Amino acid sequence: MILQKTRVQLLLFIVGIIILSFTAEKCRQLVGEEAASKSGQFSILICFDGSYGTAACLAKQGVKLYANNIRSSRVESARNQAIETALVDALSQGMDAKAAATHSQNEGKKAAKLATRQNKRIIGPIISSGWDFFESLYYGGTVIEASLRGTGALFGTYYFGFVGERKLGRVGYLVGSQVGSWIGGEIGLMVYDLVNGVYFFLEFSEQGETNGRSDESYEPIAFETSDGSLTEESSSFMASEYTGEMNGYDPPVSEDLEVHEDL
Repeated sequence: MILQKTRVQLLLFIVGIIILSFTAEKCRQLVGEEAASKSGQFSILICFDGSYGTAACLAKQGVKLYANNIRSSRVESARNQAIETALVDALSQGMDAKAAATHSQNEGKKAAKLATRQNKRIIGPIISSGWDFFESLYYGGTVIEASLRGTGALFGTYYFGFVGERKLGRVGYLVGSQVGSWIGGEIGLMVYDLVNGVYFFLEFSEQGETNGRSDESYEPIAFETSDGSLTEESSSFMASEYTGEMNGYDPPVSEDLEVHEDL
């Protein structure tokens, strides 16, 4: 029952990611290349170009792997130290080898759990998040884009690392943290493109409504011509005609001024 529930959750997660990816791609096409996410335009294929892209990806994943390995190394070291101490104590108390081994393994599990609580998986996720944040800014992205990508990488590293550790131990934590960092960053970029596309659509709709209202408020003025037919002209055209007539108007000379000149 639990296994079936896990499969259903995984299937729903994959379907949700596919729908989000498709919608985000349509939003990128809607807003154009200039307004879309900058770091989202670079695919994972860049890591296999055999040049600077490969070197950059190796450096990036190496730093993340090292940061994620710090925490798991501390937990593993605490477990091994607890096992050695418990084994020596059990043998010194006269316990047989099998009972001493069982006792030391239990003490090692307790020490690992305690070390896990003390090391809250903060170092690895923070470094992964910071790297993705500054990488987005380097590619020309906005602060909002970088923040969403960094936040996605932070939660992705933490969550997938936790799930991987629960399933496969230390190896699962390292693999889950690496994969979760990439998945979380991509989800953050998809959310940015989705929100950007929705905002662009709403702004475009408001502009269309404004233009429609301005067209409805236009009322042509009808007047009668010399032959008795009615024509429609805009008020702006009549105002320009009136202004032209006023500019060509010559005021009459005052009679008082003519009499003064005769004198």
